[in-house]
Amino acid sequence: MHHTAWMSMRSAMQSQEDMRPFSKATLKRIGTFAKPHLPRLIVFLVLSIITAVLAVATPVLAGRVVNAIVDSESQGVVIRLAVLIAIIAIAEAGVGLVSRWLSASIGEGLILDLRTAVYNHVQKMPIAFFTRTRTGALVSRLNNDVIGAQRAFTNTLSGVVSNLVMLALTLGVMVGISWQITALALVLLPVFVVPARRMGARLAALQRESANYNATMSTQMTERFNAAGATLVKLYGRPDEESREFAARAGRVRDIGVRTAILQFVFITALTLVSALALAVVYGLGGYYAIQGSLEPGSVVSLALLLTRLYAPLTALANARVDVMSAFVSFERVFEVLDLKPLIQEKPNARTVPDGPVTVEFDHVSFSYPTADKVSIASLEEVLALDTRGGVEVLHDVSFRVEPGQMVALVGSSGAGKSTIAQLIPRLYDVDSGAVRLGGIDVRDLSFDAIRATLGMVTQDGHMFHESLRANLTLSRPDAREQEIWDALRRVRLDTLIAALPDGLDTMVGERGYRFSGGERQRLTIARLLLAQQRAVILDEATAHLDSTSEALVQAALGEALAGRTAVVIAHRLSTVRAADQILVIEAGRILEQGNHHELLAKGGRYAELYRTQFADDADKSEAAD
Repeated sequence: MHHTAWMSMRSAMQSQEDMRPFSKATLKRIGTFAKPHLPRLIVFLVLSIITAVLAVATPVLAGRVVNAIVDSESQGVVIRLAVLIAIIAIAEAGVGLVSRWLSASIGEGLILDLRTAVYNHVQKMPIAFFTRTRTGALVSRLNNDVIGAQRAFTNTLSGVVSNLVMLALTLGVMVGISWQITALALVLLPVFVVPARRMGARLAALQRESANYNATMSTQMTERFNAAGATLVKLYGRPDEESREFAARAGRVRDIGVRTAILQFVFITALTLVSALALAVVYGLGGYYAIQGSLEPGSVVSLALLLTRLYAPLTALANARVDVMSAFVSFERVFEVLDLKPLIQEKPNARTVPDGPVTVEFDHVSFSYPTADKVSIASLEEVLALDTRGGVEVLHDVSFRVEPGQMVALVGSSGAGKSTIAQLIPRLYDVDSGAVRLGGIDVRDLSFDAIRATLGMVTQDGHMFHESLRANLTLSRPDAREQEIWDALRRVRLDTLIAALPDGLDTMVGERGYRFSGGERQRLTIARLLLAQQRAVILDEATAHLDSTSEALVQAALGEALAGRTAVVIAHRLSTVRAADQILVIEAGRILEQGNHHELLAKGGRYAELYRTQFADDADKSEAAD
């Protein structure tokens, strides 16, 4: 009876979950994921039916054993019945083992299929998607919702089938034995189910509250326990207050845990009491009939055993719709991500970049960042409704051409649009009008592999994965030889530092590469670029985190490495782009001026103003340092 009570409580708690309806289209899509597992799924359902039949057979045989004993039948009859019960028990265990294997196989296979589908789909999403989406919400789709969807097959579906079969068989046998006792047992059912649903609602509310506090604590730990967050707390945070807030939330979770444990105990005790009363009725009324001679003693035993197998399926089936809906809602949440079409897609007949030196060309390009509805969904941003703002043009009729082997520098105020221009070349975003061409071909006509093989980029943050140095460096070229890796490190003047580390290239860089300084991280990303040997490169503030000495060394290495390659360089320090073949001054999304360093200084325009201001600032810093 304890098992029955726990099943009732779980079903009642699940009844408080999301009850959004699902469409026929959702069922059809679920079928596409279930199709590869259909043969095993059919066998699994058949075994579930067999399990239900075996579960009902044992109480009936137990009753016959009692009758055989009471009627003083031969020992052979009792032994045969006992052996048959043993065989059924062994068969039930064997069928249960196979069913469990099939359940795990189907469930884990479905999880694999769903996770792979979501992961592959998310990888195709544009950068705009990741700038808006909360990482935790997205990871939850790959974990919680995928597992919730899997329950529809391995738990809910098999549970409905086996419970229906068990209920039909149990009721049929019980009615055949004594319809009066069966009717009385069903009358007591509401006394069994109603408390389960009401108590389940209270427990579900406590679980939701506990989950919210746990989620808040998880967020606090995630944000404070990474290198950047921990540094911020130490610099500007209030550790004592942080500790008090965390302790308060953890204390509330403790209180909820205690209250939940007490409610569960009361719940189980109450339902066990009701079950015991039902058994008392069966034994009392059944015993009365048995003494009168209208019912065999073995039938009383069978009814008592069958009663324990009647309440569980009745309670589970009472909440079957809720269980199915709860599981299928997870499918809808997974499909919600899969239905978000990638804004940037590769054409079926995508081309490759011709061999040889390449050009980079902007042809009357205008661009505005996509609105939220094109790249995101509200649930992943954890908002009620998507932000409707956006679509404001940030680049206006931008045109320029970088010839093979040339270096073109983009300079201007912060927010002028320099990085936006850089992001359009590798097709992190698509232009609204005009065209961006790589090697004379519109990047929208190129394959993603062709763009990656032709174009390399070093971003401002110098991001690195929490993996080994080797893994981070060879990300751009997995087949790189050891000597080539060390040659790239030598060019950025890091070979001596890396060689001195105990694990050398197998050293773990830490989260976001925080085991290394900002300048070292940036030089490592430049080494990764050099190792890739692409024909065109983009340096977005690539030397921003370097001191003067390191900057000079890296600039020399870049000058050697970029020889003969097409380069677009975004620089805040104008001293680093004086040697550029062409300098574009970007302001408010337009090309305000263009020319080489000397030509722009001679014009006395915006570039000259920026240069004089920066030169004066550098002079002031030098004087202050002296």
